[in-house]
Amino acid sequence: MTVSNEIKVIAEIGCNHMGDMDIAKELIRVASKVCGAHVAKFQKRNNKELLTPEEYEKPHPVPANSYGSTYGEHREFLEFSVGQHKELQQECRMMEIDYSTSVWDLTSAQEITTLKPNLIKLPSATNQHYVLQEFLCKNFDGEIHVSTGMTTHEETDRLVGFYEKHGRAKDVVLYACTSGYPVAFKDICILEINRLQERYGDRVKSIGFSGHHLGIAADVAAMTAGIIGRNIFGKGDFEYVERHFTLDRTWKGTDHAASLEPDGMRRLCRDLKNVRHAVAYKEKEMLDVELVQRDKLKWREDKHGGQIRQAS
Repeated sequence: MTVSNEIKVIAEIGCNHMGDMDIAKELIRVASKVCGAHVAKFQKRNNKELLTPEEYEKPHPVPANSYGSTYGEHREFLEFSVGQHKELQQECRMMEIDYSTSVWDLTSAQEITTLKPNLIKLPSATNQHYVLQEFLCKNFDGEIHVSTGMTTHEETDRLVGFYEKHGRAKDVVLYACTSGYPVAFKDICILEINRLQERYGDRVKSIGFSGHHLGIAADVAAMTAGIIGRNIFGKGDFEYVERHFTLDRTWKGTDHAASLEPDGMRRLCRDLKNVRHAVAYKEKEMLDVELVQRDKLKWREDKHGGQIRQAS
């Protein structure tokens, strides 16, 4: 089997920049130059639109992680303007890594669309927000990536059907995902990748995996499942692995604990690239590397039916 393009790794920076542009740019640089990730992804929220007045004025549920006296103040502290996102996009170009953002509401989608990134992500929380998604269908030409955490099968059917109705399903990358921070290994459910491939693999552009677990072993397993599933079902290319990324897992904030630090992200990018080459059938019965060893080590019959072995 010929090895196709390498799996793309999305370093989900999200709000791990802690509202600091210098940290955000350093995260971009490290994701690209140190780790070898393909995409640096942020988040965009219009908090007054996204939250009810009651939610906005409530205290953060975990005060130790809060950057304000209310949840609204906390979210505003972490929010970058569209102008700052444009600056981050320019930084990504200089660092030779693709820029993307998750959009949580219609205003954020409208703002980020003006930057014309190659891909925009919809988090699991937003995949049933059809006013937002209709706007993207009509006003954004790039890939639309959608996570399916905390989403029923019926809701996922509706989601894919919506994009088919709008003629955009072949621009959709659908992610297997369990929404939790962090997620226990028993709840990662990697074989959901295969379910998405079997049901939607010929209807969407490709399948991805968005993980919120610890370590990187499950990501390698996810990629392997995706490649094998593509062979079994004959559809459903597996293209993307997304993981949260931080410079320090002990930093203040909700997502740091479920994020990879630079060495973890570097190892993830390395292992996915290497194992991608390993998940393949032999191109012929014996590979060239085996022929050398066969001549040295293999027992065989001689012309008289006896057993001989070539001496090493």
